[in-house]
Amino acid sequence: MIHCGKKHSCAVVACILIFASILICSWKDPQLQNNITRKIFPQAKTASPAGQLCRGKPAHNAITALKDNRTFIISPYFDDRESKVTRVIGIVHHEDVKQLYCWFCCQPDGKIYVSKAKIDVHSDRFGFPYGATDIVCLEPESCDPTHVSIHQSPHGNIDELPRFEIKNRKAETFSVDFTVCISAMFGNYNNVLQFIQSMEMYKILGVQKVVIYKNNCSHLMEKVLKFYMEEGTVEIIPWPINSYLKVSSKWHFSMDAKDIGYYGQITALNDCVYRNMQRSRFVVLNDADEIILPLKHPDWKTMMSSLQEQNPGTGVFLFENHIFPKTVSTHVFNISSWNTLPGVNILEHVHREPDRKEVFNPRKMIIDPRKVIQTSVHSVLRAYGNSVNVPMDVALIYHCRVPLQGNLPRESLIRDTTLWRYNSSLIMNVNKVLYQTIL
Repeated sequence: MIHCGKKHSCAVVACILIFASILICSWKDPQLQNNITRKIFPQAKTASPAGQLCRGKPAHNAITALKDNRTFIISPYFDDRESKVTRVIGIVHHEDVKQLYCWFCCQPDGKIYVSKAKIDVHSDRFGFPYGATDIVCLEPESCDPTHVSIHQSPHGNIDELPRFEIKNRKAETFSVDFTVCISAMFGNYNNVLQFIQSMEMYKILGVQKVVIYKNNCSHLMEKVLKFYMEEGTVEIIPWPINSYLKVSSKWHFSMDAKDIGYYGQITALNDCVYRNMQRSRFVVLNDADEIILPLKHPDWKTMMSSLQEQNPGTGVFLFENHIFPKTVSTHVFNISSWNTLPGVNILEHVHREPDRKEVFNPRKMIIDPRKVIQTSVHSVLRAYGNSVNVPMDVALIYHCRVPLQGNLPRESLIRDTTLWRYNSSLIMNVNKVLYQTIL
């Protein structure tokens, strides 16, 4: 029996006894222990309340909708550049999604551990309600999780949750030097000739892999893609984003008030960066009608070696975009067998629009993917190291498309035949592809 001489002494003793009782109970009751841990350390890894083992439905689609229909998962990637985390590339509604949890499948015990996620919607949303998002969770210290599920709650039935394999778990040696990421192919894409020319130019310049996020394309284009897939150059990521969201073909919400802009291009680009982080020395972020043309070097490998030597520690190299209007032709390489094909013959378009003083030329990038955290279309949002604007006398982006300065007379355009340096190899290689696919 405890005797209390003063009231406040009794109160202190009582508090100590109550707190001690809670601690004792918590050690006896794992459920209560986990609840206390979650309240004190909301980011901490805690065992699943039900003590469930690794199960769940394996996710096979490129895009997986969670039950809330406000969260869409692309793929999780292991990222230990700052701390040991799983970074899940996804798409979320920037206002409606407030809380998510990572349910980790740990080995070798096969137990589930739950970690509260940090939801990081990328800043370049351009007014659309849905945006590219990093769903980031600290991994359990006691295991290397092989799979993860994403859920709105730390409680639930694991059997009902889709299960995603965590990629980049093991370090690899680079299998290629350059990978081009193209996102997204949509609108029944049928610019067959220009696509083949771009692909063959990429290979001449040193590309070994092209990753395409494909929404849809023409039947003829499918035949061409099949050829490049069998060749081993192209990897197709199905991108049926319009099955989940109302998509816009515009870049800004004010132009087309839909759920997400430009067929989720930014999400696809970020996924492509992480997908190739450990297998490609460099990743090139550009569109299928764009080619980074070196002016001082024969190919990208020698160009990038020089640029890295001049800019140590730089992970992002930005190249200036220049429009070569497809409405202005020079019929030097008018090849009859190409005339029946849909699409543009880039060899006929060697006049570029002049710079406008009041307009900033957008840029596309060659990056070291291991130094990039988040990317947008024309710049990176977060990265380790520096970004460098590559001077136009070193390289420029040849962008053959409809003109931006459509009223300019031909005399006001700048004749630039840099592309013709590659004409012999390009014509020969394009003809080989055509004979094996279409002609």
